[in-house]
Amino acid sequence: MKIGRMMYELMMVGARAYAEWDISTSKRILQSRKRLAVLGLLLIPVIFGGICFAEEVAGALPSILGGKNAYSPAFYTTTIFLASIAVGMTAGLITGCIGAGGGFIIAPALMSVGVKGILAVGTDLFHIFAKAIMGSVLHRKLGNVSVSLAVVFLVGSIGGATVGGMLNRKLYEMNPVLSDMFITTVYVFMLGFLSFYALLDFFKTRKKAAADKAAGKESKAAGEEIVGIAQKLQAMNIPPMLTFDEGVTPGGRRLSWIFLVLSGALVGLAAAIMGVGGGFLTFPIFVYVLGVSSATTVGTDIFQIIFTAGYAALGQYAIYGFIFYTLAMGMLLGSLIGIQIGSLVTKVVTGPTIRGFYAVATSAGFINRAFALPAKLSKMGYISMSSATGAMLDKVGMYIFFFVLSCFAIWVFYSFFSNIRALKGEDVGAHGHV
Repeated sequence: MKIGRMMYELMMVGARAYAEWDISTSKRILQSRKRLAVLGLLLIPVIFGGICFAEEVAGALPSILGGKNAYSPAFYTTTIFLASIAVGMTAGLITGCIGAGGGFIIAPALMSVGVKGILAVGTDLFHIFAKAIMGSVLHRKLGNVSVSLAVVFLVGSIGGATVGGMLNRKLYEMNPVLSDMFITTVYVFMLGFLSFYALLDFFKTRKKAAADKAAGKESKAAGEEIVGIAQKLQAMNIPPMLTFDEGVTPGGRRLSWIFLVLSGALVGLAAAIMGVGGGFLTFPIFVYVLGVSSATTVGTDIFQIIFTAGYAALGQYAIYGFIFYTLAMGMLLGSLIGIQIGSLVTKVVTGPTIRGFYAVATSAGFINRAFALPAKLSKMGYISMSSATGAMLDKVGMYIFFFVLSCFAIWVFYSFFSNIRALKGEDVGAHGHV
C-alpha cells in the first residue's frame, strides 16, 4: 500500500510538471501570430483535402475500418472535426484546471466512438508533437538542458518508442481486436491505479486540507523516500559515467549511462503504447530516482517530449498510416482553448475540489475502458459472453464516460463565466491555486 501510494505521488508530480509545460506551450502559441499562422497552414490542407476527397474517402472507408489496413485517408466531416475539438478542449480543461496532463482521456474518448486503438494512440502522439514543435522555442529554459544527459536519455526513449510502436503494429497485424484489447488493458490498469489513489487522496485532503498544507506532509514524505535511491544509484560506478548539474553542485553529479538509457526506454515505451508525451514519468524518475536537479529536469523533459513524441508519431505511426490528421488538428485547437480557460478557473476554485475532479476524471476513464474490456476479451475467446451483453457494457461505459466529462466541462465553464469579474482582478476572493 505504501509503495502504491508513493508511486501515485511520484506520477502526480510528473503529471503536474507536464501540465505546466503544456500550459506554457499553449500560451506561447496563442500569443504568437507566427505560430498561429503555422497552425492555420497545417489546418488548410487537412480540411481542404478532406472536403475535396470526402466522397472518394467515404467510399473506401468500409473496407478499411475494422480491417488490417492502415487508415491513410484523413477523412473529413464537420461532425468529426467538431467532435475532435470537443475532445481536445476537455483534455485541455483537465490540464489547465486540475494541473495534471489531460491526455489520459483522449485515447479512451476516441476508442469509445469507434476509432481503433492504434489510430487513437498515433493521432494523440501527433497532436502532442505538433504542439511541441510550435512551442519549441524554449529561450531560457533551453539553458537548463544538459545536452549529454538529453542525448543519452533519448537513446533509451527512442529505443523504447520503437519497441512500443512495433508491438502495437504487430498486435494490430495479428488481429485488430487483439490490438484494441492490449491498449485497453494498459489503460485499465494505469487509470485504475490512478483513480484508486486519487479518490483516497481526495477524501484525505477534504478532511485534513488545512493541516496537510501547513505541514507539507505529502511532498516531504515523497522526497525523503526517494533521495536515498538517487544517492545509491549515483554511487554506483558503472562505466561509462556521465557528469551533469555542474552549475548546481560543485563538480557536478555523476551517473552511469545505463540508468539513463533504461529510464528513457521506459518513458519511450509508455509514450508509444499509450499515446502520451511521457512527461508524467520523466519528471519523477529524473528528480526522485536519478537525482537530477529540478531545473535540469524541466529543460530535458521538454527536450525529450519533442523528440520522443515526434519520433513515435512520425517514425512508428505516421509512415504506416495510423494517424487521423483531422482529429489531431481539431484536438490541438480545442486543447489550446481549454487550457487557457482551465488555468484561469483554478483561481476561483478550492484545492480539494480540484483534487476531487481529478479523481472523477480518472475514474471516468477507468470505468470507460473497464466496461469496454469484456467485449474485447470475448471476441478474442478469453471469456464467454454474448455479443449483445458485450455491446451493452461497452455502451454503458461510453455513456458514463461522456456524461462525467460533460458535467466536468459544464462545471468549469460555469465557474469561468460566473467569476469573470473576479478573474479580471476586480474582486478576487481568497481561493487560490493548489
